[in-house]
Amino acid sequence: MAHAAYVFDAYGTLFDVHAAVRKHAAKLGPDAQRLSSLWREKQLEYSWVRALMGQYKDFWELTQEGLDTAFALVPTADKSMKDDLLNAYWELDCYPEVPQVLTDLKATGAKIAILSNGSPAMLDAAAKASGLTELFDEIFSVDELRTFKTNPQTYEMVTTHFRIYPEEVSFQSSNRWDVAGATAFGFRTVWMNRTGMPDEYTDLAPKAVLADLTGLAALG
Repeated sequence: MAHAAYVFDAYGTLFDVHAAVRKHAAKLGPDAQRLSSLWREKQLEYSWVRALMGQYKDFWELTQEGLDTAFALVPTADKSMKDDLLNAYWELDCYPEVPQVLTDLKATGAKIAILSNGSPAMLDAAAKASGLTELFDEIFSVDELRTFKTNPQTYEMVTTHFRIYPEEVSFQSSNRWDVAGATAFGFRTVWMNRTGMPDEYTDLAPKAVLADLTGLAALG
């Protein structure tokens, strides 16, 4: 079926969450990759816990707290690099195929959007840094709702704004838990399994699994 909107998660799907650490890996030391992995894990963990407690902090605050914890867990990493890492997070690299894929999809007449846990300022900065701003019809931040995905209300932001049914939306994410949440809501989902991770949430399966976004247009 033709989809009225193609909606993308931001971090890990369009933007490389490990780009900030990779940029400064030499100065951080031999455990830079572990630091980056823990930073991402804690950033997400804190969003889920905050959503369950109903004690909201925006994603930038959680990003900073996640980095503090990662540094505590990786004592070999140079903590003097904290500000450099946080500054780099505002200008994460997009994956190489992203600009062309978004351009091609927009040419079909479909709406193109981001739906992310990121704060509005974070998302605007990331899109601007990658030169993607003009390709998006809307950038949805869950900050408006003061909760995080996978709360169904976060996915409803898309259908309410564009006045379309869930099945008219193709939703893409590299996060399997996000794909599960979007599937439960009723979106057509595509899992961007960039790192060859095993499947989870098998009762909420995506319609397709891709290694990157290149094959998305061919799915319709």
